[in-house]
Amino acid sequence: MNRGSIDSVPSGPDSGRFPADQGFDNLPPSSTKPRFLDRPVVRRASTALERRLLQWFLSACGNPEIQVVLWDGRALACSRELPVGNILIHDPVTLRRLLADTEIAFGDAFTDGTLEIQGPLVEVLMEICRALRNAPMGGLFGRILNVARRWRSHSVAASRKNIHHHYDIGNAFYEMWLDERMQYTCAYFAEPGMTLEAAQLGKLDHVCRKLQLKPGETVVEAGCGWGGLALHMAERYGVSVRAFNLSHEQVAYARKRADAVGLSRRVEFVEDDYRNVSGKYDAFVSVGMLEHVGLENYPELGRVIDRSLTPSGRGLIHSIGRNAPQPFDPWTDARIFPGAYAPSLREMLTVLEPFRFSVLDVENLRLHYARTLEHWLERFERSTDKVAHMFDESFVRMWRLYLAASIATFKIGGLQLFQVVFTRESNNHVPWTRSHLYRDEVLS
Repeated sequence: MNRGSIDSVPSGPDSGRFPADQGFDNLPPSSTKPRFLDRPVVRRASTALERRLLQWFLSACGNPEIQVVLWDGRALACSRELPVGNILIHDPVTLRRLLADTEIAFGDAFTDGTLEIQGPLVEVLMEICRALRNAPMGGLFGRILNVARRWRSHSVAASRKNIHHHYDIGNAFYEMWLDERMQYTCAYFAEPGMTLEAAQLGKLDHVCRKLQLKPGETVVEAGCGWGGLALHMAERYGVSVRAFNLSHEQVAYARKRADAVGLSRRVEFVEDDYRNVSGKYDAFVSVGMLEHVGLENYPELGRVIDRSLTPSGRGLIHSIGRNAPQPFDPWTDARIFPGAYAPSLREMLTVLEPFRFSVLDVENLRLHYARTLEHWLERFERSTDKVAHMFDESFVRMWRLYLAASIATFKIGGLQLFQVVFTRESNNHVPWTRSHLYRDEVLS
């Protein structure tokens, strides 16, 4: 098949499907099998203009190795290579929306079932993500929108609303596919074949060792999730923790866990914004919160850290990041993580530089996050019937796309995972080597 050629394929329920021996029937039925019978059949043929516009768009995207199958069975392939998979577009309205606003329309169409992906989902999304890097950005208007998304409001009220949108949809939902400690951040796979539980425990120890925690010290945590790290620090490293979080559901869950394991006197979970942190602490830690802070609030976060740390205090910030400044795609921003932003490493350091903190260590765990997400998606797929009963089928498809697209983006390098360790510039009590990070025993 020539690059950019248009060919007819048989019409009917199996239009454009790869044969089973091509290896594209391994995903769950809900994400691979067309559901033509679930919607009215579009009987008109695609027009030459529609096909040419689609051909132009795919060419502008660098001719990804995919095949697009339209509602009338017409197929457009962009490469001589065997396509990674099919994209099935079920009606003309969906095609028009894709051409007009690709990033939002693609996710919404996948969610409502008017667009389907046939083939290995993550691999197809990797090919699409690579292609979208080369897609037209909409000129000046598109650049203005990107700047606007970087500088959205992150007031306390806006932050509370954003956190509620994502984290307060129900602890029962997250319990279906997270590990037993409810860690919703990148795990640390010291060995690639580790279980998710072992890797998440490894992440907690990795963070604690980087902070050089000692019994009797005090720690403040900004953005504590369901409390797993705070409880681990107290139980395994003998410290006292004050942990802040805006999510009511998460704080209630964390307090219940603290009571159950007898740590409520050593771990205080505070339902409040990080900007209201008070007191002095030996260590500051934030795992997975910087994405929600907003660039305009980085100086304020730096002030909070500066006023909170003792003269010999240490800190660690763990965050999804980028190799260069870029906002999250519009669909993720609108549907999954409103107001989120993954900073570049240079942007992260603007939290620390005004207060002359010394950076001691920077580690990139990008592939660890891809592996973490693979575990999450596998567990999510095993729970889709329960998720659909709790919400609906559209919610299942939305989260399937979010998790799979996240794997794809980390794998192609569009997202990074940075851990930055720092201390005050005058603190000379710092490790000479990194040997403490790889000890088997808990530090004492």
